[in-house]
Amino acid sequence: MLLKDAQIGQTCVVQEIHLPFQMERRLEALGMTKDTPVCVVNRKGKGILIVKLRGARFALGYHITKNIEVRCAQ
Repeated sequence: MLLKDAQIGQTCVVQEIHLPFQMERRLEALGMTKDTPVCVVNRKGKGILIVKLRGARFALGYHITKNIEVRCAQ
């Protein structure tokens, strides 16, 4: 599943990030690495999400969320 498809309140675990090298490294520097849980706090339109990641909230645009593969945490 892609992060853009996650619903509000859903916690997902990052599987793969398919972004340009520098953007991928920036997300890793912010703490979004493989097997990291990400909680969707809010949705703002088509694929724009506010997520909670390691205690911090981030807004991620559609072009980022459509390139992050996640699985639902059980």
